[in-house]
Amino acid sequence: MASKATETWRSERLGREVKVVRWGEVGTPLLIFPTAGGDAEEIERFWMIDYLKAQLEAQRIKIYSVDSTAGQALLAESNKLPFAARAQQKFDSFLYHELVPLIRKDCNSPEIEIVTAGASIGAYQALSAVCRHPDVFKLALCMSGTYDLAKFMEGEPNSDHYYNTPTRFLPGLPEGAHLAQLRKRFVLLTHGRGKAEEPAQSWNVAKVLGERNIPNRVVEWGEEWPHDWPTWRKMLPLYVDEYIK
Repeated sequence: MASKATETWRSERLGREVKVVRWGEVGTPLLIFPTAGGDAEEIERFWMIDYLKAQLEAQRIKIYSVDSTAGQALLAESNKLPFAARAQQKFDSFLYHELVPLIRKDCNSPEIEIVTAGASIGAYQALSAVCRHPDVFKLALCMSGTYDLAKFMEGEPNSDHYYNTPTRFLPGLPEGAHLAQLRKRFVLLTHGRGKAEEPAQSWNVAKVLGERNIPNRVVEWGEEWPHDWPTWRKMLPLYVDEYIK
């Protein structure tokens, strides 16, 4: 089994304790976001680490995961949009200023680029990370995504929500270095057509990305693939093999 390391600290940006877990020693850093309010070890409890065992043992990837503090705030504290959107903004700041440096230090590479992945709300986080920070994240593997969290919130969208939602801010993103870098990245959007899946979510993101000439691909699985872990455990190893060489 791949080696496992855990680090916990109190983040000033989040105002709370946060945990990061790493599996593996060598390879491309793959940051897998939990679903909804999941924690850093969710992917281990739901056997995703076991399903990625071959890639870990071949030293092609090092997997990182982190507590979904924004999702936890939304589910456990308040779903009022100003609060939840601010929690997401804090999470994004933590991600860029605290987690990325930790991953790069752990990889002994101050400039290594990171792949993101996730399912459901984790897919939203994977997409948002690449779209907001293409200088750091190079590829998003998004499964069964929910890409605008306003559906879970009460209140009118504000600036925090706008700038943390790619389908909202990308249409108005001006030409410049950010968009130019994003056009060098890639987003995979994959989903099933089974219970609780929302294919239109992926196609809407693809439309927004395509209109800005940002490389992307939608892969639609069949009716037998529901919005659940058996689907994602089948998907992620397949696309890790395809996109992480």
